[in-house]
Amino acid sequence: MARTPDKQASEDRNGYELSLSEELLAETYDVLRRIASRQMNRQRPSATLNTTMIVHEAWLKLSNDSDRRFADQDHYFATASRAMRQVLVDHARRKLAEKRGAGAAHLNIDDHPVPDRTPETQLVDIDTALAALAEKAPELERIVECRFFAGLTVDETARALGRSVRTVERDWARARAYLADYLGPRT
Repeated sequence: MARTPDKQASEDRNGYELSLSEELLAETYDVLRRIASRQMNRQRPSATLNTTMIVHEAWLKLSNDSDRRFADQDHYFATASRAMRQVLVDHARRKLAEKRGAGAAHLNIDDHPVPDRTPETQLVDIDTALAALAEKAPELERIVECRFFAGLTVDETARALGRSVRTVERDWARARAYLADYLGPRT
C-alpha cells in the first residue's frame, strides 16, 4: 500500500525508517529530477546525459543495496544527491578518457595551445578536491554534497545531517575556504 506524503511525513517524524521501493521513487521522482536538473545546469549540455538518466542511474546505484534504510526524507535526498554526483563524475571521467586518445595519433603538447578548463575537468577537479577534503574532514564533504550538489538550504542540510544550523553554517564556510584554496590558481 502506497503511503501518502502526509502519512509518510508523519511516519518520518515518528521515527520510522524509509526503505527503497518503487513507491518511494514514485513519490519523490519530481524532487529527484529537480536535484538532477540543478546539477545538470552546472554542466555543458550533453547528448548522452540528461536529468532522467541521472535519476535512474542514481536509483540503480542506491538499489544495489536492498537493505539500505534512510532515517527520513532529508537523509534519502542527501544520499540520492551523492549518488547523482557519482554518476556525473563517472560520466565526466569517461568523456575525459575519450579525449585522451582512445587510439588517436598522439601529438606533442608543446606544439598546440592548451584549452581552458572544460566543465568535465572542473567536475573531476571538484571531485578530487572533495576526496582530499573527505580525508581531512569527512563531515565537511557531506555538507558540500548537500549544499552544492543537492542544492539543499542550510536548514535542510542541518536536518539531513543531524547538526545544528550554526554548525552547518560554520562548516560550510570552512569547506568553501578549503575548496577555494585547493582549486585556486597554482603559482
